[in-house]
Amino acid sequence: MVREPQHLAPYRRLARDVVARIESGDLQPGDRIPSANDLVKTEKISSATAARVLAVLRDEGWIDTVPGRGSFVRTQAPLTQGASRIGMVRQGGSGLLDGETVEFVEARTEPAGQEVADALGVQVGDDVVLRRRRYLDAAGVSVVSTTWVTAALAEYLPAFTEPGKLPKMTMGYIEDQTGRKATQQRETHSVDSVPEDVAAHLDVETGERVLKVTNRYVDQDGEPTEYAVDWHAPGRSLVAEGPVE
Repeated sequence: MVREPQHLAPYRRLARDVVARIESGDLQPGDRIPSANDLVKTEKISSATAARVLAVLRDEGWIDTVPGRGSFVRTQAPLTQGASRIGMVRQGGSGLLDGETVEFVEARTEPAGQEVADALGVQVGDDVVLRRRRYLDAAGVSVVSTTWVTAALAEYLPAFTEPGKLPKMTMGYIEDQTGRKATQQRETHSVDSVPEDVAAHLDVETGERVLKVTNRYVDQDGEPTEYAVDWHAPGRSLVAEGPVE
């Protein structure tokens, strides 16, 4: 179990411990979460602190509370997107949550459509190379992720089209192979219709509307390095937390 830094407030640390159990599969969707009274007894904390633990888990989308019955792991856990995974890799991690796995789906060369051409700075119809994989956790498929690079860049990335997991994800692999370090990112969120070539891997019907997150990365010279589109499974929730500036 991965522990959070010890400077966290007790309620936040205890909430993270529950999240780690959910991410590892120790707590499954529908499993009962310890009540506030349980936490008071086992963790030797105040009732107010215990209530805050459960409030954090509800706010972040990990649990649902049913009056008179208790709190239970939500059927669908919060999602993790590409930008978060890259941060995990840069901190020395694998880019995967505890209990999460990634499956290689396909890699191929194709003519660039308008969206990909605009993102990579090429002409519509130019050859681009895609790599597609899907992420799974205890609740099932969470996201199908596709990354495109230009055909010229792909020549320096032999593992990009291979089934094995890239050790540092695409961004780290590009940097190691070419010295081109991603320094800027443009991320967009929208609700869109799942295309046919993605739907089967996401376990949804073609055309179902789900959360679509795109990321375009550029290097230290302002040149695009990769473009990624993540299609998130229905029922997932996107949670972002940080300081108010």
